[in-house]
Amino acid sequence: MLTIGCHLSSSKGFLAMGKTAHSIGATTFAFFTRNPRGGAAKAIDPEDAAELRAFLQVEGFGKLVAHAPYTLNPCSDKEHARRFAREAMADDLVRMEFLPGNYYNFHPGSHVKQGADAGIEMIACLLNEVLAPEQSTTVLLETMAGKGTEVGGRFEELAAIIERVELSDHVGVCLDTCHVHDAGYDIVHDLDGVLEEFDGVIGIERLRAIHINDSKNPCGAHKDRHETIGNGFIGLEAFGRIVRHPQLRNLPFILETPNELSGYAAEIELLRGLAG
Repeated sequence: MLTIGCHLSSSKGFLAMGKTAHSIGATTFAFFTRNPRGGAAKAIDPEDAAELRAFLQVEGFGKLVAHAPYTLNPCSDKEHARRFAREAMADDLVRMEFLPGNYYNFHPGSHVKQGADAGIEMIACLLNEVLAPEQSTTVLLETMAGKGTEVGGRFEELAAIIERVELSDHVGVCLDTCHVHDAGYDIVHDLDGVLEEFDGVIGIERLRAIHINDSKNPCGAHKDRHETIGNGFIGLEAFGRIVRHPQLRNLPFILETPNELSGYAAEIELLRGLAG
């Protein structure tokens, strides 16, 4: 069965997220590790985390895909922003050990006209500072749409970051369907070709999770505007190929579409139907 879920609010605690996910037919979910538009992190209740771990095991959930805050930019041109990225990610990775063995996804960041090469070096430097040999969490670099000065709009940029990370066995990639489509990768007409390119540049074994979203824009627009499944430029036929693809179908899929819980439940049912 397709492992699929959506972003949920962590305001009511870990176990509440698990029960909410289960109520809409999800078998995974994503959550922000702290305020997505700021820096505050809610204190973790170890008992609540333990109850969620037990719940996930009983209900047969797949790996969770936590998300770093949007404000985290390790290749900013401002020292205080880079310091926040370093401190927040280091803290988040400690906190993730309350839910061991899952994924921590982050946007690589924007180099702010410093140049992609400088951005790549700073992102890799951050990872070398915060990754620990004993951690159980795999950190995922997200594929980006390539708008503005974003790093990660090309597979080569993600590969260059990973090549510079000393503990690269703790690093993978989350492929966002809207982002790669907007970046110019034709997943609608040439999904196999895109995955072959990913494998040749990064290595398909690095692909650990999918953000599954339609796009409001045509391929190559570099806009990053998500749409509900089947109502954008990617379309239902392409999503059927994505969820059935042998290199993708066993990965956790996370919906980030503009939706409420009832809409997510409908999309989960729709995509499971397409998966067969």
